[in-house]
Parts: sequence; structure tokens; C-alpha cells
Amino acid sequence: MAFNIPGTPRLIAPSFVGPSYAREAPRPITVDEIHELTHQFGDAAVRMQKAGVDGVEVHAAHAHGMLGGFLTPLYNKRTDEYGGSLDARMRFLLEVIAEIRERCGKDFIIDVRISGDEYTDGGLTLNDMIYVSRRLEKAGVDMIHVSGGTTIKRGSAIPAAGTQQASHAACSREIKKHVNIPVATVGRINEAWIAEELIEDGAADICMMGRANLCDAEFCNKAAAGNADEIRPCIGCLRCLNGIMFGKRISCTVNPDVERDEAGYEPAAEAKNVLVVGAGPAGMEAAYIAAKRGHNVVLVDKQDEPGGEMRIAAVPPAKQELTRVIKYQYRRLAEAGVKCVFGTELTAEDIQRDYAGYEVVLAYGAEPIAPAFMQGFKQVMTADDLLGGKAFPGKKIVIVGGGTVGCETADYLAPLVNDLSPANRDVTVIEMTKTLAANEGGAGRAVLITRMLSKGVHVLTEAKVTEITEDTISYEKDGEVHTIAGADTLVLAMGYRPNTKLADDLAAAGVAAHVLGDANKCGNIRDAIGDGYKVACEL
Repeated sequence: MAFNIPGTPRLIAPSFVGPSYAREAPRPITVDEIHELTHQFGDAAVRMQKAGVDGVEVHAAHAHGMLGGFLTPLYNKRTDEYGGSLDARMRFLLEVIAEIRERCGKDFIIDVRISGDEYTDGGLTLNDMIYVSRRLEKAGVDMIHVSGGTTIKRGSAIPAAGTQQASHAACSREIKKHVNIPVATVGRINEAWIAEELIEDGAADICMMGRANLCDAEFCNKAAAGNADEIRPCIGCLRCLNGIMFGKRISCTVNPDVERDEAGYEPAAEAKNVLVVGAGPAGMEAAYIAAKRGHNVVLVDKQDEPGGEMRIAAVPPAKQELTRVIKYQYRRLAEAGVKCVFGTELTAEDIQRDYAGYEVVLAYGAEPIAPAFMQGFKQVMTADDLLGGKAFPGKKIVIVGGGTVGCETADYLAPLVNDLSPANRDVTVIEMTKTLAANEGGAGRAVLITRMLSKGVHVLTEAKVTEITEDTISYEKDGEVHTIAGADTLVLAMGYRPNTKLADDLAAAGVAAHVLGDANKCGNIRDAIGDGYKVACEL
């Protein structure tokens, strides 16, 4: 069990320096308060020991909390015995370890979590942490858990989707060479083969997997049984972390059970025939759960393969892991006995004729918003058509809409600034609000925008497109009208609206239907899968 006493952004901190997200300047903690906190750490460990816990993990990583804050030179500017040199900055941590050991005994496990490198100018380096690790071993620590980064460098501590897997393994590998106690590593270890390779290759003795186990609590059991392909894939989207950071209910994009008070579903009281229209994330989830509950399910989609809009969402950089979700959802359909029919677009008449008496579930998605006045430009395409391979852009591109889709499309189109063979594309994003990718949360948003800007994408926020001609795009910003000339491609990423035609036609014919996912209300993949789960449980 891990525990930590938060230091920042609360009123007290190692010194007067706080992180950028602090709402007030902290005051330095006094020496007497340090001693009191040390005793409280011991109290907490004793309570855990009495509860039957075998050990504790002391969190001193990420320049986070009081212990991480004391250890890092980023926040510890003290000039007393607890600041200055690395030995002095370690003093608080070592006193906490000594307190726990004295009060809980030699057989109580103490693990310390550290950042193997803070990856930040002026922060702790790998060489620093090799020294810290050796000191921790001498102090009687039983295991070292090597993470990395800081809370202020977004995406460094808990890496976002599309970033390096096993992101801190290089640090754990090096630290392991210098200590004789077990060393753990962490950081986007979301597939069983990665963990096995890290241990076999000597990068670590133990692999820590937080998000992967939240996504599938049976991860380790499935891997041990040789059923790794049955593991529900964690895509590293940080949806779970956003709930923690912002005080909301913890949820998972791929596993709707995470936010339910009681996981699982009951068998259906009566088996029914169920037709699901649309094989996107909502439709596949609904079909699977309905079949597992005992219903006879047919899934029909107009496309030739499953995935729906998720196939398009997987195209931009860092989104490729969505293909794992598609494969996982589709594989389960066969297991559950769902009959899948692809390449068939159903009309209301088809459903009345061929599926009379079926419970009808509509999950066929949404359509991009494409205002008529923007169609006059010489080459116009939606982001969906571009990412889906139905349209090909030119060299000077203007994207209208700076939400997640618009920014991901810009990221996909723009060349790297150091690319030896650049695509020579010039990309501009026009966003009406002041915030880019406002519907993307946490570190994932920071990583996306940083990468996009590093590729030279031009950004115009608080700008509204006012006029489109065949050759020009005019927009208003700060009360002035500006015109972009010379662009050859206009990409629309202005959001989506539910496609209601089939639902309306069925309603007019008196056929009841459950409408879910983007066909009901446009949202994200988590909303779609959650809708599919909920509706299927109610059939």
C-alpha cells in the first residue's frame, strides 16, 4: 500500500517555491513541522501494519508532495540542514524511512518510489538518483520503484497515449546495476510482452502497471494463463487520471465497469432477438453485452470492416493504439456468438421486412458539420475524409476548428521541423475559442499541442471565419478582418451532428429503437462504449 502526505500546492512546502499550478505562494515548513510529519508517516505505517498490510510504498517521486518536493532542487531552496546538497535534501526522506523501520520492525517491507530522472532543466538527473538509490539501500529500504519526470512537465511522469512504452525503463536498468535490492519500473507498460521482456532483459525485477490493471483487473491472470489476447487494452489516454486530478469520478475509456458502483451484468430474464446497426465502439459494445446476457444478436454495418469512426480516430500520430480496441471488441463478438454482417446499409424498410420483432439498437454514428458557405473554396474536405483516405490535401492547408480533431489533423499533416525530407506543407488552424483541443484533457492535450506546434503549425485562436471565396479565406480576430490567400485546401473540423435519418424513418413507421453513441449525442469513445454497455444491460 502506498501513502504520501501532500506538500504542494497546499500552504506549506519545502521552501517558498511552488509549482506553476499552485494558487498561492507556499510558506516553508519549519523544522518542528518536519519532525511532526515524520512522526505522522510512522503513525500511518503502523496503522497499515495493524490492518494486516505487509509493507508500504513511500512516494518521493515526480517532485510531488512533501518528500518529492524536498528531494528535488526545483523546489527545495532551503539553507538549513534539510536543503542545499543532495545529502541534505535527502535527509527528510531518510528520517521517514528510519521512523517507519523503528516502529514497524525489520520484517515490514519499505519500498520507495523515486523519479529516476526528472527530465527537467535544473531537476534531478539519473546520476543523482543512482546515488539516492544507493543511500536508500543502506538505509534499509527493501525495494526501489523507479518512475520519472515531474508533475509540472506534463506527460513526463505519467506518459500519455502514443508516447514511449516502458518510458522509465532506461533509468531502472541503470539504477539496478548499482543496488542489490529489487528494482521496479513503470510507465505505459500496457501489454504483457513488454513486462516479460523488461524482466527477462534485466531492466527491472518487477513491472508496475497501474492504468493497465485499472482497464482490466484480470490483466495478470490472463497473461499468466497464456490468454494475453483477451486482455482489455489500455490506450494510455489518461481518462482515469483526469478524474483523479479534477476531483471527478474515475472512469476508463475502454472499460465502463470502472465507474459503475457494481461491476458486471445480469443474465436477461427473457432471450430476445436484437439487431444492432453500426459496428463502431458503441455498437460493438452493445452487441457483445447483449449476447453475453443471453440475447440472439445480429450486428450490421455499411462498412466492410468493424470500427466505425474509431478507425479514422486511429490515424493521427499517437492514436494508433485505438486499433487494439477495435480488434479487442471485434474478437469478443465471435466469442459471444454475435452474427456480423458487413457491407450492408439498412433502411427502415429493410428493418421492418427482415427484422420484424427484433429489439433495434441504432449506433451508426454522426456526420461532420460542413456549413454551406464554406463549400465555395476550390478544394474542401472534412477531417474525416482526409484521415479516412477519401481525400488528399495540397501543400498550403487551412483547418477550421481547433478542437481535438482539428489539432490531431494538423499534427498528422505537418512535417517535423527537422525532417530531412519534409512534406513542405504549411498548416494553419483557425479556432473560434481561446483554447485549443479544449475537449482533450490533461497531459494528453499538452503533449498533442506541444508536438503540433513543434512541427511549425500556425495557430489562430479567438478567430472566426467570416467569408470563403474560391481562392481566399477571411476571418475576424480582435475586431479586424484578415484574409488568407494562396491556400489550396480547406479542411473542416468543426464537430459533428447526430445522423438521425434512420431513427426518424423508423419512428415514422412506428418502430421503436434504442439510439446510442454518436447517433444519439456526439461524444468521445468512452461515452460511446458506456452507452453501448448501458443500453445492452437494459434490453
